[in-house]
Amino acid sequence: MTTADAWAMKPATALLVLADGSVIEGEGLGATGEAVGEVCFNTAITGYQEILTDPSYAGQIITFTFPHIGNVGANDEDVETVDMSSKTGIRGCVLSASVTDPSNYRSARHLDQWLKDRGLIGISGVDTRALTALIREKGMPHAVIAYSPDGKFDVEALKKKAAAWPGLEGMDLAKDVTAAKAHDWSETPWKWDEGYGAAGQSEFNVVALDFGVKRNILRLLTEAGCNVTVLPANATAEEILSHKPDGLFLSNGPGDPAATGEYATKAIKSVIDAGIPTFGICLGHQILALALGGKTVKMHQGHHGANHPVHDHTTGKVEITSMNHGFAVDTESLPESVEETHVSLFDGSNCGLKLKGKPVFSVQYHPEASPGPRDSNYLFKRFTDYMRDAKAA
Repeated sequence: MTTADAWAMKPATALLVLADGSVIEGEGLGATGEAVGEVCFNTAITGYQEILTDPSYAGQIITFTFPHIGNVGANDEDVETVDMSSKTGIRGCVLSASVTDPSNYRSARHLDQWLKDRGLIGISGVDTRALTALIREKGMPHAVIAYSPDGKFDVEALKKKAAAWPGLEGMDLAKDVTAAKAHDWSETPWKWDEGYGAAGQSEFNVVALDFGVKRNILRLLTEAGCNVTVLPANATAEEILSHKPDGLFLSNGPGDPAATGEYATKAIKSVIDAGIPTFGICLGHQILALALGGKTVKMHQGHHGANHPVHDHTTGKVEITSMNHGFAVDTESLPESVEETHVSLFDGSNCGLKLKGKPVFSVQYHPEASPGPRDSNYLFKRFTDYMRDAKAA
């Protein structure tokens, strides 16, 4: 028997079973078992650990288009969940190449072990270009990802499970990833050879509504001079205002914004009516749009990556942004009182808004650059400028 014959006879230890009955075979890694979710693709070439700990991906199976995932290992510094031990709700990951031993001075663990520790199922050896092309043509499919070291699967049962999954529309997933209770945040961004720092004296008090917030977003708020208090997604206006905030921040998060908005928009409206400057990103952007009278829609393939060009109408500039969303604000639904400020140059979809005459704005993308470019860091200054003006009035 030749080496090629032995390789060809090696049984698949992982499957990705799509709702249409398609079965994709590969090599398993990470946690064993099975999980059902929506398959999306991410085009970023760095930051796989940050992506795999982003709560905005709850309910999804992430296909990485970049083939070399795992080559720099994993560590505790690049985790984006606020609670280091918490699960993000991500259902699994799909890789092209097998994961090699890591080669990086910051590596503390092999990706395979790190995935096991976090309960994430992985499959490698997949033609991710073909899977990405399928998603672009037919939309994000429902699927089951399964890993069994002995290669034994009940394929028909997996097909039925994938076909029966209802999908993300109507799902409020923010409640599954939000903070359990209020807490303060004081950590500042990472610096070379120093790690993370601690905040000094702060100019502003900011309440961050946690729909699935990432650590680096909170760090950048702290660096901008904010004393940050994180509240659960279902916090009431009374709870928010009791902290006497100079500003309200609406975080990223997963799921259908219309479902989360059923309880979140009431509090946001009341805070805006109280004259508090408000800044939202990602899911927070969508929920702000709902609070201001707009609507949201499910996207065909979504935006997931760190190379998305966005035109900022307020500055005339184009910025390259990091995105992760499967729902979008319906531009046509926005009332006259709301100005569209940013637009995707990929598909023309809404990427930003501002309430006319008020210090209230939001963007669809992730300006914290973790992972991604730093083109959008100016938004944190815009937020602090609004708060400074409001305090001076």
